[in-house]
Amino acid sequence: MKELVIISGKGGTGKTCVSASFAHLLKEKKVLIDADVDAANLHLIIEPRSSEEFSYSSGVKAKIDHDKCSQCGLCIERCEFEAISDDFEVNSIDCEGCGVCYEFCPEQAITLREEKAGRWFISKTDEGTMVHARLNIGGENSGLLINKLRKQASTEAENEKASFILTDGPPGTGCPATSSITNSDNVLIVCEPTQSGFHDMKKAKDLADFLKVPVMVMVNKYDLNPEITDQIEEYSKKSNALFMGKVPYDDDFPKAIMNKTSPVQYSDGEGSKALKIIFDKVMKNLN
Repeated sequence: MKELVIISGKGGTGKTCVSASFAHLLKEKKVLIDADVDAANLHLIIEPRSSEEFSYSSGVKAKIDHDKCSQCGLCIERCEFEAISDDFEVNSIDCEGCGVCYEFCPEQAITLREEKAGRWFISKTDEGTMVHARLNIGGENSGLLINKLRKQASTEAENEKASFILTDGPPGTGCPATSSITNSDNVLIVCEPTQSGFHDMKKAKDLADFLKVPVMVMVNKYDLNPEITDQIEEYSKKSNALFMGKVPYDDDFPKAIMNKTSPVQYSDGEGSKALKIIFDKVMKNLN
């Protein structure tokens, strides 16, 4: 079973457009993961027909029992996050669940309750089974949720005898990105030809190198700045990353998203043609 994770150093590079297009072009039996749980949007392009829904909990929050509370003020005094108000109510957004108030409450009026951070789904789509999630407002994502999604996707792939797992990963280099990349077969970094895009692409490459995952690179909207595109290509080759190609700016890409479909399904324009060439190169490298 092969696992390809599509990531970016920063948000807004077109990573999900690439992921949705690859999902459509890949004719092998596959399972999809939307691991960008902080801003999940693959389901907007590849719409679920039906879904199983599960609750996701992350960490704990303090809760004060006012019938037991003597209002001694120790909890307010010791809370480093100022999460407890003068009327002894806990602000769940400010509370970090550290447990100091729980430990020092003389009346044992404080409990630590598991926090419902969001929901995750196993969905059926036209492109195959998709495992994805949606966080509540302020819901915490430490990478544990992504690990859960990846484990479930592996189970689904084994049950369905799928030969491929395709992951729309998160941007950046934090815990979510690390959890998405670890032990995968290959990473494809989608970057844009800007100074910030180039800088963040290098950081994503460093993370993949640290995790010993082979890296491929592509540039989206390359014609916005051909000079930086050339720099990205040169850097990729010098740093032992495989440069897969570049996609021009194409007005059909945002139109495809508005029509809830992938760019390669929406049109046969220059952008879609370039994506198909890159897809063929990526698959050849994986095999």
